[in-house]
Amino acid sequence: MRLIDLSQPVFDECPNCPVHPPVSSKKVSTHESGGWQLELLTLANHTGSHLDAPLHKLAGHPAIDELPLETFVGPAVIVDLRGIVGPSTGIGPELLEPRLGHLQPDQIVLIATGWGDRREKSEEWLRQPPYISTEGARWLVERKARAVGMDHYSVGSGADPQDSETHMVLLGAGIWILEELKFPEEVFSLPQPQTLWALPINLQGHSGAWCRPVIMMNDEL
Repeated sequence: MRLIDLSQPVFDECPNCPVHPPVSSKKVSTHESGGWQLELLTLANHTGSHLDAPLHKLAGHPAIDELPLETFVGPAVIVDLRGIVGPSTGIGPELLEPRLGHLQPDQIVLIATGWGDRREKSEEWLRQPPYISTEGARWLVERKARAVGMDHYSVGSGADPQDSETHMVLLGAGIWILEELKFPEEVFSLPQPQTLWALPINLQGHSGAWCRPVIMMNDEL
């Protein structure tokens, strides 16, 4: 068994959603000054690789700690849209159907746009990413996907009203969301589905949490 890391690193001033607080990571103690190294992190809980719970968009719906841990482990299929979707491209049924006709109920859909490799504080990356359209979100709901992941800080473009609508459709159907992924080249040659683990940090009553998403594969396959 080995693990393939799909996470984005978190570091001081790393790129994040521009309407969220900037990321800060500062040493508050060093071996020389205090005998220990210790860092203070300041960041939103929807920073880096993270999960959205229904509470993120829907008042009164489950928080991240109210979802069973088992739901964050399961069969995942990867949709490779690298080189196909460009800036501000909506991902709808016309792109999903030809590549996910084999999708089984309760599978996790991971969408690779290539934007995970372009992570930077540029106007294009921050405000013009590809996104799942409302129609694409409804298509995933109809196919009974368990969850949806994507290699950008938001599956819904980051700009309202589109962003809110996509989140509303997915989270309203009980489909949790995994954002800010990075896909190593090797995952695109793997047989599908593969087992995804994306366990959230236990943040009580929170709308989402950081996670370390990995593909767990057996070397004998």
